[in-house]
Amino acid sequence: MPYCVKCGLPLKADDEFCAACGAATPKFRSEEYNVSGKDVADRVSQLLHEGNVTRIIVKDEAGKTLLEIPATIGVVVAPWLAALGVIAALVTNCRIVVERRE
Repeated sequence: MPYCVKCGLPLKADDEFCAACGAATPKFRSEEYNVSGKDVADRVSQLLHEGNVTRIIVKDEAGKTLLEIPATIGVVVAPWLAALGVIAALVTNCRIVVERRE
């Protein structure tokens, strides 16, 4: 689910403007990657440093969300990577969903 870049309100996928503040909504595209549990922290770290990523969602094999990382400016990476280390120990394969701003 995308969020307004101005006020943070959750938006519907087809909204062109935020209902609360009237700001135009940016367009996003999603990508999915399948990675093994031991490689998930390295892949997420790499994605966070790419720059145009707005959100990263780590899901298990059944599609259940394990961790959602908002990749905003100033996000501290270390706590997220520690959480990913725990996830890597619990699952064998993960699906990483990446939202990018167009």
